[in-house]
Amino acid sequence: MRSSSPVDSGPTDRAAAAWRDPRLSTTERAEALVPLMTLEEKVAQLVGVWVGAEDSGEGVAPYQSDMIDGAPPWSSLIRHGLGQLTRPFGTAPVDPVVGARSLAASQAQIVAASRFGIPAQVHEECLTGFAAWRATVYPTPLSWGASFDPELVEEMAGRIGRSMRAAGVHQGLAPVLDVTRDYRWGRTEETIGEDPYLVGTTGVAYVRGLERAGVVATLKHFAGYSASRGGRNLAPAPIGPRELADVILPPFEMALRLGGARSVMNSYAEIDGVPAAADEDLLTGLLRDEWGFTGTVVADYFAVRFLQTLHGVAGDAADAARLALRAGIDVELPTVDTFGPPLVQAVRRGEVDEALIDRALRRVLTQKIELGLLDDDWRTSPDDVQGLRLDDEASRDVAVRLARESVVLLRNDGVLPLPTGRRVALVGPVADDPLAMLGCYSFPNHVGVRHPEHGLGLDIPSLRDELARLVPELVHEPGCAVTGEDTSGIAAAVAAAAAADVCVLAVGDRAGMFGRGTSGEGCDAADLRLPGAQAELARAVLATGTPVVLVLMTGRPYALGPEFDAAAAVVQAFFLGQRGGQALAEVLTGAVNPSGRLPVSVPRDAGGLPSTYLSPPLGRRTEVSSVDPTPAYPFGHGLSYTTFDWTDAGVLEPGGGLRADPAVPTGWPVDGEVTVRVTVRNTGTRPGTEVVQLYLHDPVAQTTRPVVRLVGYARVPLEPGAAAHVAFDVPADVTSFTGLGGRRIVEPGEVELRFGRSSAETAARVPLRLTGAERQVGHRRDLLTSVWIEPAGPSPAPGAGQ
Repeated sequence: MRSSSPVDSGPTDRAAAAWRDPRLSTTERAEALVPLMTLEEKVAQLVGVWVGAEDSGEGVAPYQSDMIDGAPPWSSLIRHGLGQLTRPFGTAPVDPVVGARSLAASQAQIVAASRFGIPAQVHEECLTGFAAWRATVYPTPLSWGASFDPELVEEMAGRIGRSMRAAGVHQGLAPVLDVTRDYRWGRTEETIGEDPYLVGTTGVAYVRGLERAGVVATLKHFAGYSASRGGRNLAPAPIGPRELADVILPPFEMALRLGGARSVMNSYAEIDGVPAAADEDLLTGLLRDEWGFTGTVVADYFAVRFLQTLHGVAGDAADAARLALRAGIDVELPTVDTFGPPLVQAVRRGEVDEALIDRALRRVLTQKIELGLLDDDWRTSPDDVQGLRLDDEASRDVAVRLARESVVLLRNDGVLPLPTGRRVALVGPVADDPLAMLGCYSFPNHVGVRHPEHGLGLDIPSLRDELARLVPELVHEPGCAVTGEDTSGIAAAVAAAAAADVCVLAVGDRAGMFGRGTSGEGCDAADLRLPGAQAELARAVLATGTPVVLVLMTGRPYALGPEFDAAAAVVQAFFLGQRGGQALAEVLTGAVNPSGRLPVSVPRDAGGLPSTYLSPPLGRRTEVSSVDPTPAYPFGHGLSYTTFDWTDAGVLEPGGGLRADPAVPTGWPVDGEVTVRVTVRNTGTRPGTEVVQLYLHDPVAQTTRPVVRLVGYARVPLEPGAAAHVAFDVPADVTSFTGLGGRRIVEPGEVELRFGRSSAETAARVPLRLTGAERQVGHRRDLLTSVWIEPAGPSPAPGAGQ
């Protein structure tokens, strides 16, 4: 139970006790408490404290030591209360049971030390799982996108959330909803993909899973972070209002409206000279006034101080705090800095209006009330601490299922699945490295690498470990390292490949932080060539004449130009998590039929500015430029070990039949909905899953539009010979875009809905005409295309009639 605190001897009238009354609304309880608090007590609720963070300069991030060095003692930090505890599990390796007990002890101290006895809200990173020692590590967000399976992502997030709540954690700093704009950006691995609809629908699923487990989901990074110039971390984002509105913002809208996320984290970026942390139009005007968000806005780590030290829009710490509070930031993370003594003194001097403090405080208290932290029956210790396990069989099962669905087969001349009884050479620097399976924000890569004495804390089989179980005659040679120019091992790798019947060449990334890896936060790339000497290794192995299966285990897409055309097969995997080695081995040997689709395009040219598939006509190959940006493999592409036939595409009439003349555009009211359907049949000899993608093509509009953009998708598992009807109910609102007047509109005129195997391969076109007057829509517009799948009836035997 909650420890007693000095407040019990304080005011006893009903108004003073109202904040504890569960019969009142959360708003009423928060309003009752605010006037009872001193300025110091109010400000204490608006900060986090990062206990145990490095102050030696060897911490997670640059500038960390500047912010942590010289912090007051713990007893001083909590004497007026505390808003948040930062990463008690995610700062150093700690046994989960010991960590939960330590956290409970810290909470008891916080409750006892302050006048009102309010516990801290505890947050942790959770992008690829609860970022704690011995917690399950799931695939990275690019893999979520590659799966095209929001339901499985929601299941994963639910397991993550339940493990966090069991440990006493209340808030998770995920998901990342930045839409990929430049693959050179190191944090590409943290993004779900380059399409806002895919990012939004997948993000909604993650948020639902986390929130339904009782953990506050934190959307990040709001907004524009992924659109930085040159793909450089924290660099300015040179985007206009239409790109912001039509590409960057929709996933956040979806996750707030449809997912119910209760927190948002600001972006480090600046847009048109205004840093997000100081952007009142963004954090208050748009987020709260227009979208109606009522949760908390938390600062990305050190972002408030960065207004002074990096952006140069604040003169000192107090000025930075003023700008952030005015913009709409409620909580400074990760630890007390500008929202500490500098803010208190600025209020006393009349430089900051205390009403801004009260506004943020109401939001913080409201969320704590929602979490039960202000209830009399709140307990410092979670249930069953002794039995706390953060990695179990059920979690590993979800991890491997998601990894299997995320593997993308890009090319195959028949060499895959690997034939039995053949000699296989496994070559490449990531083939036998467990950490090559993990993203930057996984605990082993994010924190564990600084504590090698503790080990990984998990069983993470490498590709070599798993492939050796399935392929008896397996020889391994690394050839080179992920980074560096040492080529002395290439000769041995070439010899192994030449002596084999098939060579599996595994190349890729090593995730890290701020230059300590080739992918991850602060690990940006100047171009999209494979790191180190890996391209040289690939050229040498491909020259042997042995059939080569190129396996890319990466955090971003790398350019696959003509030098890789000799590969017999190409497989893409984006940091598949702790069971990724198993998933890859199963796909390579045919135990699993690949069903992943690219969430990002794979470029053909390593240089220049990469462009995503969301390009208008002049953003594609034209006769007016000598540069051809056509990708090697487009967004949405992916192959299978079986084949699928798509037929009978058209508009579905209310009675259930297809429209008689599919070539004539069907009327589609600008405030209505249209249903389109296609029949998909598995024409091969083995079970498989097709991913049906629906794209919008708007040939004439008042502003330039992408040639196609995704507006719906569905995974369709089919047995050999089986078929299914796949129908999409498409609201006209999903055709909306930002028009000439700066408002989102649905514009009348002719459009097409295209059934695609990818963004570049159209299986069928459905002509439509949006009818009626131009219609303005806002935040309450329809955001989703619904999909339904039903069996198509009796099927012929595989191969019959073909």
